[in-house]
Amino acid sequence: MDGWQFPQRAAKLAGTVLACGLAAACSRDHAPPQPAPAPVVVVAAATRDMPVLANAPGNVEAINSVAVKSLVDGQLLESFVKDGADVSAGQLLFRIDPRPAQAALQQALAQQAKDQATLAQARSQVKRYEDLAAKGYLSADQMEQYRTNLEAARASVKVDEANVAAARVALSYTDIHAPLAGRIGRILIQPGNVVKANDTNPLVTINQIEPIYVNFSLPSALLGRVQAAQKAAPLIARASVVGIDEPVEGKVAFIDNAVDTSTGTVRLRAEFPNTGHVLWPGQLVGVSLTIGHDPDAIVVPARAVQNGPDGAYVFVVHSDQTAEQRSVGVARVVAGEAVIERGLAAGETVVVDGQSRVEDKAAVKVMPASG
Repeated sequence: MDGWQFPQRAAKLAGTVLACGLAAACSRDHAPPQPAPAPVVVVAAATRDMPVLANAPGNVEAINSVAVKSLVDGQLLESFVKDGADVSAGQLLFRIDPRPAQAALQQALAQQAKDQATLAQARSQVKRYEDLAAKGYLSADQMEQYRTNLEAARASVKVDEANVAAARVALSYTDIHAPLAGRIGRILIQPGNVVKANDTNPLVTINQIEPIYVNFSLPSALLGRVQAAQKAAPLIARASVVGIDEPVEGKVAFIDNAVDTSTGTVRLRAEFPNTGHVLWPGQLVGVSLTIGHDPDAIVVPARAVQNGPDGAYVFVVHSDQTAEQRSVGVARVVAGEAVIERGLAAGETVVVDGQSRVEDKAAVKVMPASG
């Protein structure tokens, strides 16, 4: 019995070894397929004349801001403007009750008329008595008194003229006009209230909107280039506003005469026409100055540059259709184009779309750009 079982066991063992060998051969013949090349869109790095920019945050400031106050005491009768209205220079804003000022003017005019009559009488007396005094019928002291009365009357009339002029000015102050063109804020004192001359609280504040200033600061290391650019031609400043697609342009109007030693920056101011009222006093904007040009800058689309733990990088596609992840230095981004200062040569091909599917040293498939 045992002699018969041994050949049977040997046959089973041989069959098992044969099956394992066949399985190993099959596994070698059916290895896991390699991943398909990642589809990508590429572009060649180019050389181009690119501007050298200085960027900084800026704050918008009104060129002129006037707190409108009353110059006379009285009751505010009318307001001819509404909150937030645009006004022109000389436009009527408010009216204060003119009756007290009109009464003061009438009183000054009446006093002037009285003193003018006195002057006419004194002049007549001097003329009448000069001949009598010359003939000896009037003493010298009496004649001198008539002349003194004439001079006093003349002085009184001059005082009256000044009082009338002052009264007219006071009356003109009851109509309050805009001293400049701009936009008013909220009206702080409503009609019916009594106002006082040069009160602490203004009636309203007017900010000049056209033109307008933007203040900003740049590192002192850029001061030389800024000054050189300003000497060559008016230095253009561009202000970017959140929600506005295109930046607005102005000109640098002021460079401070000293560097702030606490921050190492120098203050500048640009003036903008602001005809579209894009800039608003107190607004925060981004300011960009073109302070030079780099004629042979290496540029790629900004979307080609990725950011990782070790900094910026691009995927460079070689002639064998494999991608290399390469670290690069980005000097600046201008109008959607990244200026590469190191890590890339002109003419090298970089991936601009499909980076999420690309791995270092992996195969890629270059696809035509859509659109």
